[in-house]
Amino acid sequence: MISGKVTHYVSLSLLILAMAGTAFAHHSFAVFDHTRSLTLKGTVTRWQWSNPHAYLDIDVKDAEGVKHYTLELTSINMLQRTGWRSNMIKAGDEISAVAAPLLSGQPGGLLLALTFANGETKELPVPAIQTFKRTEQE
Repeated sequence: MISGKVTHYVSLSLLILAMAGTAFAHHSFAVFDHTRSLTLKGTVTRWQWSNPHAYLDIDVKDAEGVKHYTLELTSINMLQRTGWRSNMIKAGDEISAVAAPLLSGQPGGLLLALTFANGETKELPVPAIQTFKRTEQE
């Protein structure tokens, strides 16, 4: 009977450790390029104010046509503490976004700053934002 309890506790402990590793990995910025940034000028197609992260989808026109980008933001809790609101962005808005691109090369990234059509710029409350190098658009 004692060995059954020990096996149960060891199994439970391993499960908890595995889940903790997954939780820490979720909050990593390792999928984003810290060495450069993109400046994307486009039209908002979707603004998703949700947990655990908000998302901004934009269409960017270039010489090849239109490319769709999905940009990840921090948690809505962090956003609200720095003045962001769920109704401040709408589909159809023209914006300029500075983002750390995905390392995979897919059209997406981590939103670092946003400039609205009226010229107002808002930085994002990204932990360790200083580790993301800002580069001029080519």
